[in-house]
Amino acid sequence: MHPVCRTDAVPDRSWPHRASVELCYLVGVYTQASARIVRLMKKPFKTVGLIARRGNRNIVESVVTLEQFLRSRNVPIVFEKATAALLPKCTHRIEERSELGRVCDLLIVVGGDGSLLGVARDLAASQVPVIGVNRGGLGFLADISPDQIETKIGAVLDGEYTVEHRFLLEAEAFRDGKRIGGSSALNDIVVHAGTMSRMMEFALHIDDKFVYDQRSDGLIVATPTGSTAYALSAGGPIMHPSLDAIVIVPMFPHTLTSRPLVVPSASRIKVIVGPTTSKNQQISCDSQVDIGVEPGDEIHIQKYAHALKLLYSREHSFYEACRSKLDWASRLGGPVRTD
Repeated sequence: MHPVCRTDAVPDRSWPHRASVELCYLVGVYTQASARIVRLMKKPFKTVGLIARRGNRNIVESVVTLEQFLRSRNVPIVFEKATAALLPKCTHRIEERSELGRVCDLLIVVGGDGSLLGVARDLAASQVPVIGVNRGGLGFLADISPDQIETKIGAVLDGEYTVEHRFLLEAEAFRDGKRIGGSSALNDIVVHAGTMSRMMEFALHIDDKFVYDQRSDGLIVATPTGSTAYALSAGGPIMHPSLDAIVIVPMFPHTLTSRPLVVPSASRIKVIVGPTTSKNQQISCDSQVDIGVEPGDEIHIQKYAHALKLLYSREHSFYEACRSKLDWASRLGGPVRTD
């Protein structure tokens, strides 16, 4: 302890001493107040919304497990209309997906990362936190396994969780100055020829500054969240989710010097579609929303106004997720011993 904070120190009435004592007191008060604020922020969730991917019997099992567990905790449940159809009898409140952000203060998504991508685009603006139960493939976003529903969802209901704010991108396509379509995306926005073995030409501008003309299969513009998806397959870097940056990755460019480019998230990206023999050129948002484009069209990409609030259990680690999902160093058989 600093001498001026000790209660057994010799009294000193000098101005520097009094100021130091007062500062120590204020720091203590501030620390206690901060702790109270943190506790107040972890208010219990009053209403939980359930959204699930359809067409999978295993998903129905997880939805039933969740419903029974939440009911045992006396937590009011609101079912997305399409999800309620998975159950023979649903006695809970049922709403359209668009309304869940208004009536719930927590959303649980049962499915794969693809299901969570759709929820992010639809409901990020509502600012309702989302947590995922993985019934899909890798599970970078939805990381709770079915056998962890009671333990990890229970911990979240008890306030034991962390919140990550994942920003989205927004793409808009313009033809002759008129908007022809647009969508947000949590993972990535891909401009591509739309046909296998076809290349396309385009010009890239960032913040109204010309970057390059390129001939390639297309261009991937990804968030840190999407850096472990399609962009990674195309040779892009793995970015920590907390980074406030965008990665631009060429897809099989017709030059050896075109490399991934990382830019600030506030960048305004413009892609101008060049001449091509392909008639199927598209913008693909999270590989789920497609917008057709033609030569001369402009695609404007920028940070979306609303971030997704993604909940994880406190023990969640991005690096552990990379180890398990990307099979890092599995041939070593475990951690390297240093003793």
